[in-house]
Amino acid sequence: MESSAVLKGQPIYRRARSVGINPNYWYPVLWADQLKPGDIVSVQVWESSLAVYRNADGTVNALADACPHKGVELHRGEVQGNNLVCPYHGWKFNNEGECVSIPYFPKDQKLPCAQARSYPTQEAYGIVWVFPGEPALADRQPLPQVPEYGQPGWFMVRIPGHFQAHFSICNENTMDVFHGFLHKDLQGWYDPKLLDLKQDEHGVAADYQVSYEGFLSKLLGLGAKGSDSTTRTVSIHYRYPHYATALESVSSLYLMRLPVGPTETKSFSLMFLKLPLPQWLLSGPLARVLEKVILNSIFLKFLHQDVEMMESEQRNYSIDPQRNYVEVNPAIIALQRVIVGQYERLEVPPSSALETAKESSIKPSQEVSNGMLV
Repeated sequence: MESSAVLKGQPIYRRARSVGINPNYWYPVLWADQLKPGDIVSVQVWESSLAVYRNADGTVNALADACPHKGVELHRGEVQGNNLVCPYHGWKFNNEGECVSIPYFPKDQKLPCAQARSYPTQEAYGIVWVFPGEPALADRQPLPQVPEYGQPGWFMVRIPGHFQAHFSICNENTMDVFHGFLHKDLQGWYDPKLLDLKQDEHGVAADYQVSYEGFLSKLLGLGAKGSDSTTRTVSIHYRYPHYATALESVSSLYLMRLPVGPTETKSFSLMFLKLPLPQWLLSGPLARVLEKVILNSIFLKFLHQDVEMMESEQRNYSIDPQRNYVEVNPAIIALQRVIVGQYERLEVPPSSALETAKESSIKPSQEVSNGMLV
């Protein structure tokens, strides 16, 4: 078998640009601090509109953003206690989506069978999550693990992302360490090498060797004493539909992906840094100021350059979906296989899907060959 880390020209698997999501996973929809008690926000998870709201007791719920009476958007209504009230006729729905009150009905009159679809929700890592798939699978599907969250010694920076591109394009950007050329004016990384690559049906794991120099190397304390350049290993783990990347013991990035629609994607990223700064600055009242400074002066600059490339790629695909392209990074081909495979898993009977969800760990990884995708 040819080494999986060998770079070789291959055609891009165009089907990855047109598939939908596997809904039987948890997807991020909001930063938790953006939703106060009584607030209602409209969000989209792969073309499905949801009204996400926080009850008076602080819990978060989500209903389909359409009243089962007239179809009015429920996010335009109001929260009363633990219920969501439609703005049009005042019909009241509990967190299960059941109609529990109609203001102009006599108290003894039976209510109609009006049911808004409800979605499982939870909060973790300062993010609100929604499960858009089969509700029975929600308890069996774990959230991504973020062990650095809330731990001393790590400085966290939240990085929001919004892209007018299919989620496969966005995912490939994250897996593609070879685009450091794009960030050369920001003193980013250079001389990348793909060291190792593994894939199974759930995800892709890739190790790259990269070099850093200049300001970024100094900020992260990467360089050896007397030098501002260094060579490190970046590990990227994609477990559908989210990412976890690590730069040895210096930084970690957890990228939570929200596919909004065929040409729109959002991300909720948590960057953890080991900064050579005093603890009082990293954990005191100035920490949030420092977070904004780092976000705006460094990470958003990198992100804005990436956004331009991803949206340019999407525009040309939309103009001519049949155009042929050539890929040389086998990690991208492996990623496309996973994305397409997860979508095709929707054809598996529900009973089989339930059994699959019970698996607690990924099956043993297998190396990816450079064979042609068909």
